[in-house]
Amino acid sequence: MFSLRKRDAALPRYGKAGTGNGRVASHDYTQLRERAASEAVRRHQNGSRKTQTATSCPACYSKQGMAWAEQRRCAGGLLRASVIMALASLALLTAETTVLAQDSKSPQMSAGELVRATVANEVAAAEHPNALHMFRSRRQTPKGSQTKLYVETKDALAAMLIAVDDHPPAAQQQQAEANHLAWLTNNPEQLRKKQSREKEDEERTMRIVKALPDAFRYEYAGTENGEAGLETGSQLVKLKFMPNPDYSPPSRVEQVLEGMQGELLIDKTAGRMAEINGTLFREVTFGWGIIGHLDKGGHFLVRQADLGLGDGAWGITEISLNITGKILLFKGLKMDSGEVLSDFRKMPDNLTFAQGVEMLKTEQDKLAHNNHANEP
Repeated sequence: MFSLRKRDAALPRYGKAGTGNGRVASHDYTQLRERAASEAVRRHQNGSRKTQTATSCPACYSKQGMAWAEQRRCAGGLLRASVIMALASLALLTAETTVLAQDSKSPQMSAGELVRATVANEVAAAEHPNALHMFRSRRQTPKGSQTKLYVETKDALAAMLIAVDDHPPAAQQQQAEANHLAWLTNNPEQLRKKQSREKEDEERTMRIVKALPDAFRYEYAGTENGEAGLETGSQLVKLKFMPNPDYSPPSRVEQVLEGMQGELLIDKTAGRMAEINGTLFREVTFGWGIIGHLDKGGHFLVRQADLGLGDGAWGITEISLNITGKILLFKGLKMDSGEVLSDFRKMPDNLTFAQGVEMLKTEQDKLAHNNHANEP
């Protein structure tokens, strides 16, 4: 739109007689505006006569001519509507593009926030386990390997040795395993103690997990694809972690974290920790060194993944420990082992310890039969 200032500037300049300054005197404004209005009326009348001349032919008032004129008016209306719709669509597209651009530029979740959200999921999963499972564990140490079958029950974890150095155990070892399981089954007090010890171990583990967001500082270090033992095809976010100097361990359980650094892999889609790989970069003491210490250079690795059973359950698939130290100044501590867990199978929710032991015996008989069948 033209401003009022520009409209006034378009009027011809008349000076007051004898002034010669080219300015419009105040008493001449009325005449100038009347003259401009008369000029506008004259131009409008001339335009109307031209329009009447152009449309005064008889054919213009025929049915065909009127229909053609109506079509032109409709076409003009459609054209104007199309232009309006196009402009509206362009405006909407521009708005959406702006929103998308803003979203793409929005800051991503910080590494610390990602760890805190993931740990919350781990805690929730531990407090509400999905199902009980039977699985196989092969544990390798410098002295050899042992393979066991485990079955989770509502009472406690039952285990049976099925191989030593990848060969069937001796009859004496098998009998010792069977006697121990029978003793636990027939001794409710001992079974409750076993259940209590397992619960304490789980609580210590969860205390470490809960401390992760505060005990370390994190930074993004790229992504990785899931490897063997992890969920196939999963995209994992890699984080580097180092001790948080402001963290104060509430107990000896969390004190080990003060001397640890390493990497953490998170399955961002599932919101779960896929791997934690830590190294002790300095010696960690407990109780001013009187209770014990862990040597510098110690290393551990824990992996977990979706078990692939269709219920979304996750479980530990690999544990590697290489830690040395001392307990009570004189008792040496050495943990050097690698354990791989596999062949997970879902069990009934109300499985008792006695029922779990019978399942282990059935699996052991199947393995013994297969071993005999494979012998030359």
